[in-house]
Amino acid sequence: VIVSLRERRVLVMRDADTLRVAKAAVASGITINYAGKSWTFRTPRGRHAVLRKIDKPVWTPPDWLYAETAMDYGLELARLRPDRPVRVNARELLVVRGGKVGLLDESTRSFSPLPTDEHIVFNDTLYIPPYEAQNRKVEGELGRYALDLGDGYLIHGTSDPKSIGRAVTHGCIRLGDYDIAWMYQMVPKGTAVYIY
Repeated sequence: VIVSLRERRVLVMRDADTLRVAKAAVASGITINYAGKSWTFRTPRGRHAVLRKIDKPVWTPPDWLYAETAMDYGLELARLRPDRPVRVNARELLVVRGGKVGLLDESTRSFSPLPTDEHIVFNDTLYIPPYEAQNRKVEGELGRYALDLGDGYLIHGTSDPKSIGRAVTHGCIRLGDYDIAWMYQMVPKGTAVYIY
């Protein structure tokens, strides 16, 4: 597999034969700075390999997603810890129970889980859920299939087909549905991936 970042395309080769050419979305190259931290979104160059193939990948967003969202909406950013409830109003605490983030009503001791597909925002603060919490698992964002290149980098599908052919990702290589489905079927684990 050969990935051209400049041309934003992926080629699948067998010896001298080109088996598939696909448009791809690649990293934006943007740097964000927030709350004393900095992230630059690049696709790593060099030789890699397909470490594993994933059907229905679930995305666990890194901290940069929460920083980016907090910046976009002018919010403070705080990390939610299972051992430290956060008071959000006179009656309720923001807590983690059974792998879910929710509100604990102190008067009734009842726990109400929050939706897992929404950010957790109270009092102008966006809370980063614990890494293992269900609130930090996003289904469908990476498309139906993914090829894992290691270190958090994937060749994967997308929920945003209009992004294909653009420099918009945070480091992964994004393909359209038909192209990633073909690669999932045809590219074996261990295949070399050259990114330049």
